[in-house]
Amino acid sequence: MANIPFLDLTQQYKIISPELNARVLEVLGSGSYIGGCMVDDFEQQFADYIDVSHCISCNSGTDALFLALRSLNIGPGDRVITTPFSFFATTEVISAVGATPVFIDIDSQTFNLDIEQLEAAITEKTKAIIPVHLFGQPLDMTRLMTIARQHNLIVIEDCAQATGAEWEGQKVGSIGDMGCFSFFPTKNLGAFGDGGAVTTNNRAIAERVRILKNHGQSAKYHYEHIGINSRLDTIQAAILQIKLPYLDSWNQQRRDLAARYHQFLSRITAIVPPRELAGSKSVWNQYTIRLKSQEVETQVKSCFSNSLRDWVSLQLKNKGIGSMIYYPTPLHLQSVYKSLAHPQLPVVEQVCHQVLSLPMFPELSILQQDQVISALNDCLPVCQDLIAG
Repeated sequence: MANIPFLDLTQQYKIISPELNARVLEVLGSGSYIGGCMVDDFEQQFADYIDVSHCISCNSGTDALFLALRSLNIGPGDRVITTPFSFFATTEVISAVGATPVFIDIDSQTFNLDIEQLEAAITEKTKAIIPVHLFGQPLDMTRLMTIARQHNLIVIEDCAQATGAEWEGQKVGSIGDMGCFSFFPTKNLGAFGDGGAVTTNNRAIAERVRILKNHGQSAKYHYEHIGINSRLDTIQAAILQIKLPYLDSWNQQRRDLAARYHQFLSRITAIVPPRELAGSKSVWNQYTIRLKSQEVETQVKSCFSNSLRDWVSLQLKNKGIGSMIYYPTPLHLQSVYKSLAHPQLPVVEQVCHQVLSLPMFPELSILQQDQVISALNDCLPVCQDLIAG
């Protein structure tokens, strides 16, 4: 039986452990564990990488989104348009500042919000759009920014899963008014704990974010706003400094793996691979397929009392292959939002029953990937045999 994890963070550590261990020991010996030159240096290096004027590090990707909204004074009575297909943090922060999330449906092949439906959702109360570059796949930012500028709306890019991704040659996080990043360990650029950052070319916004993340103080013990305590620990900044120069090569390894998945899985009729838009340079934080076949779905349910997706996931597990479901329930159907009135969102509701994310990390070997592909190829013809029988 294969032993292929969905994600293995230990392999990356083993490769660069001498550098990481030396840098962490340097921090421990310095006696400076909060702030300092290592945090400042990382912020400058990350700003240069994204190609923006300002990077403000913080405690998490969630805090980055929260601080972005707070810096713009978005709050009660305001509406923020976003996707129903994302991690909860994307909408959690909208609610946390007192604003109302407005959901529009998604494109079934890219999993990002459907820009065709964007203008219809805009009202006089709409203040901002939070597009999510889901699974590392950039949204069509050219079209989105055109609409946003026509309606004088702020664009806050949720880049949590897309560090290093590009749209038409520009890094995500540099195209909208602000970019929000997560350095959670599973991300393409991951720390050894929580971490996040806000990027922007707007100096005034950057200054407000810096004040808000530090208890709202503009100078020591002088408080102009009610802020929060959201710092990137020095050890995490040091780790990210070591990792950042490797990011492009790691992302290229992900692209190579995604190309092989696409080449072989597109031949299996029950699998719909993700579609990458022209102009997009994805970094494939996840490689997420849809399992879609009405005939097979009906037969599997009658035999196993579950969906085709869940059945395939079980077959992979039985073969020692990890997989994950991102996300089983769309955000607009979460109980916390049951009081909100939403339009029908049929695409995302269907997609949530079909998606399955396959093993994807830079160190995944070709042999391991071939085993994943072979397992899918083996179990899906079994489904076809069920129909024939």
